[in-house]
Amino acid sequence: MKNKFLFSVFVYFIILVLISLGSWQLYRLNWKLNLIEEIENSLIKNPTELSTINKKNFLRIKTSGEIDFDKQIYLYNLNESGKPGFEVINPILINNENYLINRGWIPFDKKNQPEIDLIDEDKIVGTLKLQSKANSFKPDNDIDKNYWFTLDREDVFKYTGKNFSNFVIYLNGDYKIPKPKVITANISNNHKKYAITWFSMAISILLIYLYFRKKNY
Repeated sequence: MKNKFLFSVFVYFIILVLISLGSWQLYRLNWKLNLIEEIENSLIKNPTELSTINKKNFLRIKTSGEIDFDKQIYLYNLNESGKPGFEVINPILINNENYLINRGWIPFDKKNQPEIDLIDEDKIVGTLKLQSKANSFKPDNDIDKNYWFTLDREDVFKYTGKNFSNFVIYLNGDYKIPKPKVITANISNNHKKYAITWFSMAISILLIYLYFRKKNY
């Protein structure tokens, strides 16, 4: 009798844990939906002068600055069609603050070509994004060959001798080369699926438990 009681307690404990996990995913779902809405609203607003605003993620800005083409960074990445190439990233000095500006994607054969350095530094429109942490699973950057896999901040400092804002400016505009990256609110959102999984497991365990309990009592 005691074993049956302890087993019942264990089963109900597992069910409560699964329900808690499902509820947490619903909370995360609501948070993620609000975040996506906030990003979408930010992206449709007219760009604001960078020097007059509080910087935040996915904010559209306009500014001017001095781009450093001598310390241009070539970051390996795929374009929207899955073709490998480089994202062209430059240091830029704006109001005595250093930023990195991601000017867009180029194919491999355009590396170091002068045609990719045509940009109006007095009329820069872009989107701010917080720099994400470097992926530890990617290969090390080859600084000597200027072949990068991550914007590791220590490597960037070694290469440029400068520290930069935590926000990267992603260039907007109708440039052909480099082709600016399209910034969207397309964020992974699987919380609904996870919630259904946890709740389904809780219901399944409960039904199995009730079936065997009825059969054995």
